Amino acid sequence: MNEEIMRRRVYGADHDDPDPGPRPGHDYVELVGGPLDGLLLDVTGWPEERRRTTVPLSTEIGRYGAGGHALYGPRPDDRRRYDWQGDTP
Repeated sequence: MNEEIMRRRVYGADHDDPDPGPRPGHDYVELVGGPLDGLLLDVTGWPEERRRTTVPLSTEIGRYGAGGHALYGPRPDDRRRYDWQGDTP
């Protein structure tokens, strides 16, 4: 894992976690755009089929506030990035 990735925050890490970054031996994709831009999503153990679909990620900072979800899906030409596709309640 390169040094730039190791400094990034992982989606779902507690705000008071002293080490909210990625863990060795895990697979991550970068979230691009939308309310979770720049976070890493841990996709360790996800089957290939799931990695090809859009995922709803809980967030309080999206269009719908608390209880809302941001939708992210894989970029067709770059498997290391998931692009924001919108928000949903």
